[in-house]
Amino acid sequence: MSNTLFKAASMAVAAAAAFSTVAAEAAPANASATARARVLKQITVTNTSDLDFGTIVAGTSASTVAVSAGGVRTCGAGLTCTGTVSSANFNVTGTSAAVVTITGDNTVSLANGTGGTMSAALTRSASTLTLTNGAINGTFQVAGTLSLAANQADGAYTGTFNVSVNYQ
Repeated sequence: MSNTLFKAASMAVAAAAAFSTVAAEAAPANASATARARVLKQITVTNTSDLDFGTIVAGTSASTVAVSAGGVRTCGAGLTCTGTVSSANFNVTGTSAAVVTITGDNTVSLANGTGGTMSAALTRSASTLTLTNGAINGTFQVAGTLSLAANQADGAYTGTFNVSVNYQ
């Protein structure tokens, strides 16, 4: 009987060893992932020309003068318009192929320094821009429609407006 008991105990030890070997040989589950980052150049926007409505001779009734994004002026009824005009032009630099959004003021108030004021509605030539290769990666313009009162006070009127360019 001791031989039978010895055989049974040996089998139990062998079975336990087999189970512990299987457990010890089981491989752990592993996975990996990739870390990524896209670095963009610092974006810049530079004004290269101002929005200029030119010289306007006021009329006896209210009217408007518009300058398109292409720099073409439309002189309203009762006004006389002369001189050089331009839309505001901006250069953008940043990472090529990146898309940027363009925002900014929708109006600008102009004053002549002696109490005379008027305002202009502003429009941007684009709301988004895909930057291209080169020293200047993109450009956009700001056009405007200037509202003059009847018998608008004379003077040199100026006002400042803002634009912003951000990566999407």
